[in-house]
Amino acid sequence: MTGTSSALDDAERTAILAVAVEAAVRAGAVLMEHFGALQADEVTTKSSARDLVTAADVASERLLVETLRAAYPGHAIEAEEEVRDAPDESRPRWFLDPLDGTVNYVHRLPCFAVSMGLWSAGVPEVAVIHAPKLGETFTAVRGGGAKLNGRTIHVSDAQSLAESILATGFPYRRGELEHSNLENFGRFFYDVRGVRRMGSAAMDLAWVADGRLDGYWELHLSPHDVAAGALLVREAGGVVTDADGGEDWLRGGHIVAAGPGIHAAIRARIVH
Repeated sequence: MTGTSSALDDAERTAILAVAVEAAVRAGAVLMEHFGALQADEVTTKSSARDLVTAADVASERLLVETLRAAYPGHAIEAEEEVRDAPDESRPRWFLDPLDGTVNYVHRLPCFAVSMGLWSAGVPEVAVIHAPKLGETFTAVRGGGAKLNGRTIHVSDAQSLAESILATGFPYRRGELEHSNLENFGRFFYDVRGVRRMGSAAMDLAWVADGRLDGYWELHLSPHDVAAGALLVREAGGVVTDADGGEDWLRGGHIVAAGPGIHAAIRARIVH
């Protein structure tokens, strides 16, 4: 890598993906070492009593950062817990969530993941979402499709909300925000096959890419929540926009991801 402002080529994406997968699997092993064995002093809160961070989050992030710094010293890193390099459009930038689904993890629920997304020149290039408890590793490179454990995956072909299962989530500070997303949940409740709340934006997006979920929307998210999963959905044939149908979903906080048959119908009901 040269650290220039241009997008990556196919060979670079493929090489970087291999490094990222290895790092994610190693970070997942760290999470599994702590899973079900956290002590009380290893779990603390951030913005609210619902917003947790554990010793496992920090250990996983440090492993990811150390690996990427060694392999790609010219890349910038923006991670959830400890590392946020200064903005610099000339450098490829990693968005890292070392443990997406921390509340699930603390409560010994299996839906949690390591999420790694690489962007270059404002374009998502490489994505890895590794769910260690489930034994699932989702990968994508721009222009190369999306895969689960090496098998090509595709979004759902659902054509109506009535036949769809959707997923969403709710912000930690939901009592303090004008739109908590609860009203949006109600707008879909009677008209869809089901609405699921998995507790991990990364896994929601990965499962949309794999067609298990037909669509997903959420408000008040951070870049590390969506940078990898959105590329998975797009490379699996899906549509990803912000809640207004635009491209401000990485930092804009709101995202809608679905198969092309129902994306517009989901977006039309969302108030943010």
